[in-house]
Amino acid sequence: MALIGANELKRKMLITVEGQPYTVVEVTFASPSARGASTMVRTKLRHLLTDAVQEKSFKTSEKFEEPDVALSPASFMYSDGEGYHFMDDESYEQFALTEEQLGDDRFYLKEGVSLQVRKYNGEPIALQLPPHIDLTVTDAEPGVRGDSASGGTTKAATLETGLVVRVPLFIKEGELIRVNTQTGEFVSRAKE
Repeated sequence: MALIGANELKRKMLITVEGQPYTVVEVTFASPSARGASTMVRTKLRHLLTDAVQEKSFKTSEKFEEPDVALSPASFMYSDGEGYHFMDDESYEQFALTEEQLGDDRFYLKEGVSLQVRKYNGEPIALQLPPHIDLTVTDAEPGVRGDSASGGTTKAATLETGLVVRVPLFIKEGELIRVNTQTGEFVSRAKE
């Protein structure tokens, strides 16, 4: 396996530091003013298993291994008291992730949605959602005429998964809308 030099680090790269898997959140190169001193690489790293973020500095000569992380296609099946259940689309094996492992990603899950599951050493640890997901509005405040004059051109809407988003006044209960999974924002009406 090829090693990654500290001078080659980029955002979103996956590296192993002290035997633990991390993703690079930020990277900056600091050149010292003293002659002969080596350039330092300052990073912000997110632990893949705990989501903890830490800052670390490395010499440019340091090297890192890539962690054994793979993406695999999966489908969401259902949730119950034990967790959120998925099926690996390649091996047809079923697995579950807890609410803590999923965090806010659980608000984008509805039966049958296709996504990618991130596995570390063969064990599922996190999801990679599609960029947009279509969800049905289950509860929306009525749009009051004249609201737009005061600048309130959006209203709160609750979706089928419990996610609450700001939507335009014309969106009604029962409509299917498209939501950005990165920002949690309304994108458009979904095409049925």
